[in-house]
Amino acid sequence: MVHSPVKTVRMPAGDRVPALGQGTWGMGENPALRGQEIASLRAGLDLGLRVVDTAEMYGEGRTESLVGEAIAGRRDEVFLISKVYPQNASLKAMQTACTNSLRRLKTDRIDLYLLHWAGSVPMEETLNAFARLQSDGHVRSWGVSNLDTAAMNELWALPGGGGVQTNQVLYNLTRRGVEWDLLPWLREHGVPLMAYSPIEQGRLTRHRALVDFARNHGMTPAQVALAWLLAKDDVIVIPKTASAARLAENLDALAHPLDAAAQAQLDRLFPPPHGAVPLEML
Repeated sequence: MVHSPVKTVRMPAGDRVPALGQGTWGMGENPALRGQEIASLRAGLDLGLRVVDTAEMYGEGRTESLVGEAIAGRRDEVFLISKVYPQNASLKAMQTACTNSLRRLKTDRIDLYLLHWAGSVPMEETLNAFARLQSDGHVRSWGVSNLDTAAMNELWALPGGGGVQTNQVLYNLTRRGVEWDLLPWLREHGVPLMAYSPIEQGRLTRHRALVDFARNHGMTPAQVALAWLLAKDDVIVIPKTASAARLAENLDALAHPLDAAAQAQLDRLFPPPHGAVPLEML
């Protein structure tokens, strides 16, 4: 099967990264699946899905350890993302948290280090912690996750806040609240959105309206959900799968671009927000 080239998104700092990457939430928690999960991540790299997203929270470090094993010998191929707990976002604690993540990932640097969500540590201190890690060479760039528009405004107003590279949030056909204010804000400021749970943890594959739409368009429901997000030039999508077949299916979403009529039909099936919606999280 011939796959379409993976489109890229330009990060504010200049990196061009694949718009379709690999999530790892839930990996590394079942020892019986470890070999399959490692093989899936490596197969994804073979297919050009170089963005690999993880976090210290996932499996309390077990996922990072699995990722480290999966990318061993291939580190330079990967745009590696990890996330720091909000309680570890202080100047001192982030240094320790990052050191621990680097050890588990078996690498000397993280390409994009994200604040997992906003906590009690002042954002100004968190920015100073990111800056120190960048200065030390442990982190190439930084971003945030699960921050709403108000929090992004506060971040942007701080010294160094304009260095944010992405906001990773819940965004899919059934979770479109970010389109009201957050996505326009990110576009205005040139910050790409990173969409996690783009298939709603698999639930969209069983959504009757989407199943029917996909059948009529010669696609699978997962491909429709991904193609809808990939049609946006400033969105990076990180579905998680431990199946080589599903990886290939995900990649083939790029071979099925949705035309204007198809996108309009999806808007009728999954309407955009008609007002402000609190930022959703999983």
